[in-house]
Order: sequence, then C-alpha cells, then structure tokens
Amino acid sequence: MTPILMGTLGGVVAALATALGALPAVFGKRMNQQWTDTTLGFAAGVMLSASFFSLILPGIDVAEEIYGSLPIAAAVAGFGIALGATFVWGLDKALPHEHFKTGREGADAGRIARIWLFVIAITIHNIPEGLSIGVAFGTGNAPQGLSVMTGISLQDVPEGLAVAVALIGLGYSRLKAFLVTALSGLVEAAGGFVGAAAVSVSSQLLPWGLTFSAGAMLYIISHEIVPETHRNGHQDSATVGLLAGLILMMFLDVVLAG
Repeated sequence: MTPILMGTLGGVVAALATALGALPAVFGKRMNQQWTDTTLGFAAGVMLSASFFSLILPGIDVAEEIYGSLPIAAAVAGFGIALGATFVWGLDKALPHEHFKTGREGADAGRIARIWLFVIAITIHNIPEGLSIGVAFGTGNAPQGLSVMTGISLQDVPEGLAVAVALIGLGYSRLKAFLVTALSGLVEAAGGFVGAAAVSVSSQLLPWGLTFSAGAMLYIISHEIVPETHRNGHQDSATVGLLAGLILMMFLDVVLAG
C-alpha cells in the first residue's frame, strides 16, 4: 500500500474506534466523573508521548538529514510546532463551537443548531489526531505510523464514550448521541489522508509536517484536555491516566518501530 492509502486507512481505524467507544452509551452505560477525567488524562498522555516520540524527534532527525545542521533542524522543529499550535488556535477562534462545560467559544454562532456547535468543537479536537496518523504513515515508515494509529485509536475509545454520554446528559437521544460522536470521528479519516498526502509531495515538507502535527496536538492537550481533567477535583486520577497513556504510547513506539 502507498503511504497515502495507509494514512487514510489509519485515520479510518481511529474514526471507527471513536464510534466503538460511543456504542455503550446507546445501551445505557454511563461513566462517573472521576473515570471520565482519568480517561481524558490517558488521552492527553498518549497525545503527549506521540507528539515527542513519534513526531518531534523523528522530525528533527529528518530535518538534520535535509539541512545538515542540528541547530537548523531544531529551529525547523520549533517553527513547525508553533505553526501547528497557531493553526488550531486560529480554528478555535474563527469557528463557532460549544464545549460541554465551558460553553460557547469562537465566532458568533448565528442560527447554527446547538448540536452542530458541539460537532465543530469535537472536530477541532480530532483534526490534529488525524493529521498525526497521516503524517506518521506519510514518512514511509509503516511501523511508526502503526504505533501512532494504535495509540490514538486506543484513546479514542474512552473519548468516544465520554462525548456520547455528555451529549445524552444534555438531553439528546442515545441514537443521536452515537451518530454525532461517530460523525465527529470521520474527520480523523480525512486528516489521515491530508497529512499523508501533504508530506508525500516532497521530502522537504516531512519535518514540517511532523512537527506541525505535534504542535497542533500539544495545543489541544494544554488548551482543552488538561484544564477539563482538573475542573472537577480529580487531578490525581487524571495525572495517573496521563502517565499511563504516556508510558503505553512510549512502549508502543519503541516496540513497533524497533
């Protein structure tokens, strides 16, 4: 398979994991707040580990090969991270959306239905994950792409359940909550295609693509996930989840890419 096809299929797997996670909500399964915060912490740990072990460090290695200078490679990585974070920040400010706890953000929502504001918010969150999977496969290093896809998919399962349960708690039907959660995961498939296609165009873009994806995920971790996990007094559980996610992702990266 070509890197683009692998990146797209990797995004599809992550999207299916999100839908799989939302399934229990259809049958009435619920999550207490402490478990929700723990699983969100796990998601943050996976994303944090993937950002460094699977994206930033390989990005620096590739940039050093291209430019023949470690300081230049580090500077490229820094600019790439900043660009990725700025991109998601721009989406966050430009697109009207609504979070479950903190309410509406971004531009004026006008007459957009509330359910779509939640979809936009979840989509902004999922874009960096899809891009990361696509870029990782786009390097041509299938084990590295498999590592990122596996880690992201694992954290998408509890994340999908948390989203579906939150939508049900706001009064939406179980079926609608499932469908909306599954729909929001599709952006990961699109992100997988875009990420893989972008870095496949030219090897010169590869270090930029790797670090851009990392910066986008780091923004989501800091701006969305960590504050959410500390909002309800379950910081200790969330931190345990974060460390578990980070260690698991580090293990996957070492074993699968080794």
